[in-house]
Amino acid sequence: MSNPPRISCVILCHNYGRYLDRAIKSCLAQEPGNFTLHEVIVIDDGSSDETEDVCRRRKNDVRVIRRNQRGFGQTLTDAFLLSTGDWVAPLDADDWFHPSKLRTCAEAMRGETLFIEHWENVVDSHGILMLQKPHPGGNTSTLLVRRDAALSLLPVNNEIFFHALREAGRGIALRDPLTFYRVHPRSMTDRSTPGVSQEYRADVCIALSDRLRVMYENPPAWATARQLKRMCWHFRTLSFGHRVESAMQRKDRRSAMLLIPGMLIGTLRARGPITLWLRSLSSTIAGRPLVRLTANQGQRNDS
Repeated sequence: MSNPPRISCVILCHNYGRYLDRAIKSCLAQEPGNFTLHEVIVIDDGSSDETEDVCRRRKNDVRVIRRNQRGFGQTLTDAFLLSTGDWVAPLDADDWFHPSKLRTCAEAMRGETLFIEHWENVVDSHGILMLQKPHPGGNTSTLLVRRDAALSLLPVNNEIFFHALREAGRGIALRDPLTFYRVHPRSMTDRSTPGVSQEYRADVCIALSDRLRVMYENPPAWATARQLKRMCWHFRTLSFGHRVESAMQRKDRRSAMLLIPGMLIGTLRARGPITLWLRSLSSTIAGRPLVRLTANQGQRNDS
């Protein structure tokens, strides 16, 4: 009988000291299951608030890595470089885990699975539910990633990079809401300025597409060259889709229409379903964006 998986919980923090203690507690208070909580790490990315004080109080419970600010992408990359568990559960410091998260996800760590995502409860700055029903995840705090597979994708600038493992058929999606995802005015993602969030996602998808193209000649153990080519086009198509949405949010219908043909070509080359393309086409024809823009809207930070 194999040993239970060792899970590293890594908290990413930049000026979220007011939320950090709850995030730490949520990692330490996980229900027992077929896993080992290998370590809890806090990466303090140059915070200037009370983060250092919180870390000092918790020094016996967690490993703290404090350094000058390097940005989200490097911090997420370091979460995998500096941890030593079999699996990594990244956690944005303004979110927190449900007590059953690791136990539930450990039950899905079988076979060739390398990537697990789950749903989330969306809460406001005070931790009060904003949406009555759970919301699909995909963002940083709703993922667990097999560390050895993740290393082949580093460096990353966003958690979307790890979605490549899902597209390669090595992922599992759980509908259990195992994270409390906090939406507040100081969230990293700007949801109030038209087009900004979508342009950011488009840039991430292009960067991932380019990375997958580089991997063609020396494929990792989790994908073939043929799969990498398909995924390359898949994420390039997603980038087109995000830019269409950005244009619609900015009420630039002409730019959106010019992107629609490229999005269709990418969909065909990726051999993917045309559902997303049809949604973008319908949105452009109707002149209405797909995403309701508001600073308090819970959104997935993914593809």
